[in-house]
Amino acid sequence: MTQSSTLYVGMEGHKESIAVASVAQAHGAEVVALGPIGTRQCAMDKLLRHLQSKGPQLVCVYEAGPCGYWLYRYLTKKGSVCWVVAPSLIPKQPGDRVKTDRRDARHLARLMRSGDLTPVSGPAVDDDASRALSRAREDPLRELKAAKRRLKAFWLRPDSRSTGRAHGSPAHLRGLSEVGCPTPAQQLGFQEYVQPVTAQTARLQRLEHELRAQVTTWRFPPVVEALQALRGVQCTVAVTTGAALGALTRFDTPRQLMHDLGLTPSEYASGPRRQQGSLTKTGNAPARRALVEGAWAYRYPAKVSRPLQRRLAKLPAALQALSWKAQVRLGKRYRQLMAQGKHAKQVVVAMARE
Repeated sequence: MTQSSTLYVGMEGHKESIAVASVAQAHGAEVVALGPIGTRQCAMDKLLRHLQSKGPQLVCVYEAGPCGYWLYRYLTKKGSVCWVVAPSLIPKQPGDRVKTDRRDARHLARLMRSGDLTPVSGPAVDDDASRALSRAREDPLRELKAAKRRLKAFWLRPDSRSTGRAHGSPAHLRGLSEVGCPTPAQQLGFQEYVQPVTAQTARLQRLEHELRAQVTTWRFPPVVEALQALRGVQCTVAVTTGAALGALTRFDTPRQLMHDLGLTPSEYASGPRRQQGSLTKTGNAPARRALVEGAWAYRYPAKVSRPLQRRLAKLPAALQALSWKAQVRLGKRYRQLMAQGKHAKQVVVAMARE
């Protein structure tokens, strides 16, 4: 193979091995499969020395997966250009039914040379730590919701009714300790349903406490505080959004940000016909869920509550004015869309997008 200034390297990574293929920048150059290598740093250094002898500038690419971004950080530290691409954004032929690591590595190298790939943002180490905590919070949140549903279903079987309204609150959990069932077997089953609710509530509180503590050592405390100026965006929502998106300066326009969040509607247009469908949901799911969760607050009339007032007290007057302007505008927009007969969930997603 002739010497080329740029060498494109495709990698198909797994837990114990990485399949590697390379192709030169020259037109018509053949894609060369280099075979699998280990995942240790010594194996990676040996590969880089071999590739740099053929091309001084390396452009590496691999699919995002469960192994994280350690390979991206290591290759970037060694001076190579590295892209991480989402598997859903890799072009594939409809009739291709053969999938091997060798073929995938060759395919990535060929697409990287042709410019048909779109990279995702590789987070820094502290961003990854905040992202890990925010995603760890989602697991007990989901399990707590399921545990509460099972407890309520069990409580209805003996034709019992709860007098409180806030299920899962501390007062409600204390009241469950005084509940008595007709038989010992029912009492045992009732306690087995109560224990997961209590355990997941404590687990959720621990993670939220650590998430707030992580903000003090993170590089985005001003961004988190500024996001909390908006109604419905508390600390957990702000940290989850900031950790999932990273530096917002990498987006040139709000449309690019909405596309990364997956908050843009799908579209089918052919000739004079144009039809929009549901959300694409191809972007960052944790940040999208956090924004939609916070957008439900705009279904109420504009109001500066006591928690929001405490958050605004730490911010400049310009951000406080922007927060009130957003409340008035989004609340009016919510009522307008609801008056047009839109579904409440569609309207809330529109609020999250704005």
